[in-house]
Amino acid sequence: MVFDDENTQTKKTLTTMSLVLMIITTVYGFGNVSVSYRQMTYAGIIWFILAGICFFFPAGLMMAEYGSAFHDAKGGIYSWLAGSIGEKWAFIGPFVWLANWVLWLVSSASRLWISISALVFGKDTTQSWDLFGLHGTQLIGVLAILFMILSTYLSSRGMTGIKLMSSIGGWFMIGMNLVFIISSLVVIIMNHGQLAQPINGWQSFIVSPNKDFQTPITIISFVVYAVFAYGGMETVGGVIDSMKHPEKDFPKGLIIGSLFTIISYVLMIFMTGFSVNYQKDIVETGANTGNITYVVYGTLGKAFGHALKLDPHTSLMIGKVFTRAIALSGLMGMLGAFFVLLYSPVKSFIMGSDPRLWPKAATKLNKHGIPANAMWAQTIFVCLLIAAVSFGGSAATSFYQILTDMGNVAATAPYIFLIGAFPFFLKKDYPRKFRVFTNYKWTVALVVFVELIVCTGILFTVLQQVLEHRYATAFWTAFGPIFFGLVAYIFYCVSKKRHGLKDLD
Repeated sequence: MVFDDENTQTKKTLTTMSLVLMIITTVYGFGNVSVSYRQMTYAGIIWFILAGICFFFPAGLMMAEYGSAFHDAKGGIYSWLAGSIGEKWAFIGPFVWLANWVLWLVSSASRLWISISALVFGKDTTQSWDLFGLHGTQLIGVLAILFMILSTYLSSRGMTGIKLMSSIGGWFMIGMNLVFIISSLVVIIMNHGQLAQPINGWQSFIVSPNKDFQTPITIISFVVYAVFAYGGMETVGGVIDSMKHPEKDFPKGLIIGSLFTIISYVLMIFMTGFSVNYQKDIVETGANTGNITYVVYGTLGKAFGHALKLDPHTSLMIGKVFTRAIALSGLMGMLGAFFVLLYSPVKSFIMGSDPRLWPKAATKLNKHGIPANAMWAQTIFVCLLIAAVSFGGSAATSFYQILTDMGNVAATAPYIFLIGAFPFFLKKDYPRKFRVFTNYKWTVALVVFVELIVCTGILFTVLQQVLEHRYATAFWTAFGPIFFGLVAYIFYCVSKKRHGLKDLD
């Protein structure tokens, strides 16, 4: 996402190769691989391919046209929507986008403790933690709330230097992906092509061994996971004018970057099956969407030692080293991102929108240039959400599944606005260097097609929970976009009427 306070003036020297690297580092994440493998194993591959071709590529081109037309705008997607469909929907759309980051804070503040546990103990032990009569998800919830309060206090006082850890963690994560690839290849070669997760004909690539993803509705709901894995291309759209020949170089870079990202996801999911058996290593260990990445790396480490004919004790030790290494890289990246995302999205949204809509206290910046009042309001809301979910009586598997579904739906919902507004944007015919969509009727048809993919995935994700009578999970899954959308609509209408802002629309 484009944050006005994070942007710097870039010389027009962004090459095609730089764009390809930017797309890969912005969009690709190993966490998406491990979560998808837990849900679908090899059957998730086809959905990643379809989501890449039908969503990632066309949406990326649309974001590029937005970015080219509004290259001087400071409000990011707020400016894109305001210039396309008016101030009201420009307010509601980014407010729903803000829900994504708020729910990311909820999820990350909770998952952080799994990373710490994996780093210290070499595995996830959080469900055995017990303190002051609190245990499992309840204790994690309290720790997450305390961490939110401390982080907000430090971040509001301008102590955001910890974000440097994010870039260090990013390089560390690249290294861990290389470790994964090399170790997996060693395992499959030394095991003479024997897969830990066997392939039983073409059905292995269509039907998931996970009982929760075997009906048509649940399989289609997996679209949200695949679309979520390709999120972030709106950031890439903002750099279009940093290229010397955008009309030629951007499509080339986008095609290469898209193909590389799609192929990376496909190969990494497939390579996970070299060392991780679904029944033995995921089901029997009770792995959930919160700790699955650590389980995958720990299992890979043990398989690597076993493939090299090392004794069981040494193989187990390698597994713990792998687990601690991925935990360290994830922890550094998460901490760095956490301190930035505490203030950047809320500041970008408030500063990008019409200041007359907000109470003066919300737009007031402290001496560090940070909207502290808005941040504390955000933190109170996040803490209430953490408390509601963690004390809602869910077991660990359900708790992290709720967090995953909440995050996925909240992250994909803003694309409904961005993609839906695109035909209106084309009608305005803003001057821009980059144009791909020149046939209006075909563009509208493509927009409808992509919107159907996103909306169907979201709808089926919620419907799946209802049909399985998991009403609490269904409620929290749909909660973010619906709640934030309603709040935004009511807030906008009330503020506009109270201040007599007839000129907004």
